[in-house]
Amino acid sequence: MTINSFFMPLKSFLEYLQLEKNYAETTIRAYKADLTQFQKFINQEFSEEKIEKVSYNQIRNWIVELSDSGISNQSINRKMSSLKAYYKFLLKTSAIESSPLAKHRSLKAAKKIQVPFSEKEVLAVLDDFHGDTFEELRDKLMIELFYSTGIRRAELINIKEQDLDLGSNMLKVLGKRNKERYIPLLKQVVSTAERYVSLKRSNPLLRDCPYLFVTAKGYKSYESLVYRIINNYFSKVSGKVKKSPHILRHTFATHLLNQGANMNAVKELLGHSSLASTQVYTHNSIAELSKIHKSAHPRNNNK
Repeated sequence: MTINSFFMPLKSFLEYLQLEKNYAETTIRAYKADLTQFQKFINQEFSEEKIEKVSYNQIRNWIVELSDSGISNQSINRKMSSLKAYYKFLLKTSAIESSPLAKHRSLKAAKKIQVPFSEKEVLAVLDDFHGDTFEELRDKLMIELFYSTGIRRAELINIKEQDLDLGSNMLKVLGKRNKERYIPLLKQVVSTAERYVSLKRSNPLLRDCPYLFVTAKGYKSYESLVYRIINNYFSKVSGKVKKSPHILRHTFATHLLNQGANMNAVKELLGHSSLASTQVYTHNSIAELSKIHKSAHPRNNNK
């Protein structure tokens, strides 16, 4: 049995995610992978050939199977979210009358507190750049943009040269669901960008690619390359477990909030649709406030 015979209008669903929901290609691939995995389980365990006949008990069996194989509750919840979205689409298109996941509750997942880099760690990385080679300037600009703008990895990869307005010190970013936002650039970032762009445009191998960040061979940069660059530089100065582009985004938000930035302003800079997403970063700000409170309060005897 093929996946298309099990999932009736799968192609239509994926097109719906792309065209109507404006989901990123990586997100759509994740949905497809989750649905394919579910189809294989249901077919192997229950020989079921039609998704509209799947019961909640069968779905619960899949949840147990995933849990027993060591999949985290957070990952299971994401897979259930994919399945729930598909059933919702089937309801919307009148392909089914009810969803077996209508009363499903997400599993409790432990919240992982991601530790941002300290200002000292970020400065140590940036101060270590001394050369003017293409790759050094590219990597430095990449780190400066992550730290000074808080953009997402996918957003950075998709920046085109034309999105960079060095005259006005502004960067246009295409965020989730094709939502545009403009972010101001610091003078030192503009300086690095000017040197990098000049070098890129003077190289016949690199200048024809419209994207800002390219490989040494002139191809558009990609997610694993960006991750390796960030991990490589920060591994030299930080002992933190996770050293990723997202931690730099986290660091940007935390440092702004620690310096008293308005949360609504940080929300807009990050491209969040709601304050709830931005509030994830406040635990670090609260820790900073607590430290200040303990050191400054007259009733504290441990000075």
